[in-house]
Amino acid sequence: MNQFSFQRRRPIDNSAIPNVIFVLLITNGLVYAAQHLAPNFMLTWFPLWPLASEFPQFMPWQLLTYGFLHDFTGLQHILFNMFGLWMFGRDLERIMGPQRFLTYYLTCVVGAGIIQLIVASMQGGVYPTLGASGGVFGILLAYAMAFPNRTVMLLFPPIPMKAKYFVIGYGLLELYLGVSGRSPGVANFAHLGGMLFGFLLLRYWRGKSRS
Repeated sequence: MNQFSFQRRRPIDNSAIPNVIFVLLITNGLVYAAQHLAPNFMLTWFPLWPLASEFPQFMPWQLLTYGFLHDFTGLQHILFNMFGLWMFGRDLERIMGPQRFLTYYLTCVVGAGIIQLIVASMQGGVYPTLGASGGVFGILLAYAMAFPNRTVMLLFPPIPMKAKYFVIGYGLLELYLGVSGRSPGVANFAHLGGMLFGFLLLRYWRGKSRS
């Protein structure tokens, strides 16, 4: 676990919802409410629009803000992401500390957005990207690296699996779906981008800890 500089800080937050995750959950909930109150404004300026989009157009802040927006036609999108953030992020925040955990999460969100911009420019078409999935996939990667042999329970089908195999399998599935195009409307490569930038940041921290 320590090979990638997961640093335990004191005092350790043993609450059910650590501080940073609590703030992220509340922020996502408030933004979700704002989407219902002012949908045109929120979905014009804050999702991640492709570089080729004329109006609405890409703005630099969208690389961050898109990660706090969700599909507001139903609850499944936000509930799934927030459950993943809480389930896999709480132990990471405890061993990383609040500041490092927040830095890691936001780096994964921005990194996923960068990959999505690249993919969108290659595919063409103008469509917005929104959701915290890039950050959550980065957390999944860090969780598997910190607790590789911890057992997690899949929802569908409900079978136990070691975290390292769960994340490897999930990553390969995302790659397959992205290449094959079998999941239209889902930013599969953005999910992989969150994992990639999370891995690179952990490698960077590891190098600093050795110097």
